[in-house]
Amino acid sequence: MTNSTPYNIGLLIYPDFTQLDVTGPYQVFSMLPAACVHLIWKNLAPVKDAGGLILHPTTTFADCPQLDVICVPGGGMGTIEIMRDVEVLTFLNQQAKNAQYITSVCTGSLILAAAGLLTGYEASCHWMFRDCLADMGIAVSHERVVIDGNRITGGGVTAGIDFGLVVVAKLCDENTAKFIQLILEYNPEPPFNAGSPETAGKVTKFVKLAGAEILAATLAESKQVAIRLGIQP
Repeated sequence: MTNSTPYNIGLLIYPDFTQLDVTGPYQVFSMLPAACVHLIWKNLAPVKDAGGLILHPTTTFADCPQLDVICVPGGGMGTIEIMRDVEVLTFLNQQAKNAQYITSVCTGSLILAAAGLLTGYEASCHWMFRDCLADMGIAVSHERVVIDGNRITGGGVTAGIDFGLVVVAKLCDENTAKFIQLILEYNPEPPFNAGSPETAGKVTKFVKLAGAEILAATLAESKQVAIRLGIQP
């Protein structure tokens, strides 16, 4: 726990993002010695997540320093807008040129893919949107956290804590990650074995029905991204 390197870690926020994709990793990263964790958006106006929680950006695209880690969260329908937002995609590409790690949680990997930043890499995603990632030419993994070169991607929502600890181990060392894990008492014992479609049984059908609209819209946008990036079907 002696590392005092002043890491700059940036988490993108945008209208309709999923707050736990941000706040899970944020909690982990904020415990790093000398880390500066930024919440980044186009301007400093408050940003509302998909459930109504409001976060305040701490820096803008224009003022953001060069980041050691850039992290993109997933979200609701707003994610689709970000997948085609030139200003956001340009910012991500600019930061990626010199970032140590380019990362995402949940459907944030779809945004990285839309920016062309996952081409040639293996990545993870929320289980329901894996086909969207595959449509953009990405090798899709079912692992909770995937490391491929300097790309680190987490699976759906709650994987953000696991993801954060993996990033800390990469930036610092495993003991630092373990130190943070113990402080957080991150020792999950879910009350039900329904955290994946493989174990959830008939609940999976109802989740797919509930998410049918956003899934269809995201699949359609993924196909448009593939065309824009010149990816062969």
